[in-house]
Amino acid sequence: MKDYSLKYKLRGILAPLFMIAVDQVSKYLAVKNLKGAAPQEFIPGILGFSYVENRGMSFGLLQGQRWLFIVITVLVCLFLILVYFRIPEKKRFNALSVCVLFIFSGAIGNFIDRLRQGYVVDFLELRFMSFPVFNIADCYITWTTVVLICLLLFYYKENELKEIRLWRR
Repeated sequence: MKDYSLKYKLRGILAPLFMIAVDQVSKYLAVKNLKGAAPQEFIPGILGFSYVENRGMSFGLLQGQRWLFIVITVLVCLFLILVYFRIPEKKRFNALSVCVLFIFSGAIGNFIDRLRQGYVVDFLELRFMSFPVFNIADCYITWTTVVLICLLLFYYKENELKEIRLWRR
């Protein structure tokens, strides 16, 4: 079996399509049911729904910098595609492949909003702490980044990561 067979990697297209669809449907439902409505409790004291049009990034940073986010997202997604296609087809690297797919899906989910509307629809609100309203794509990116950091620090060895060979000599 080749290390980088196209057939193996193309299976990775279906997962992002599904994850992006889940994100986009959830945002559509948020717009339909929450826009102009009062915040709603889902799990009292824990999770609620509030409609927010986010024209910046997390914590309200860089408001109105739509084109900066678009350029950064394109560059990050190109890098993630490069990494994904360089990950060896070994069982040990499955977790890394999944992480790349989740982060890519989250980036594309928010990218679609920025291109279409000029802002990202956020609607999930943690009620037990002061935290910005977020969406499903943000969950993909944030939680997966935490998992990825743990994998890089505690699971993969430095010599294993060299197998990815981002830049060929």
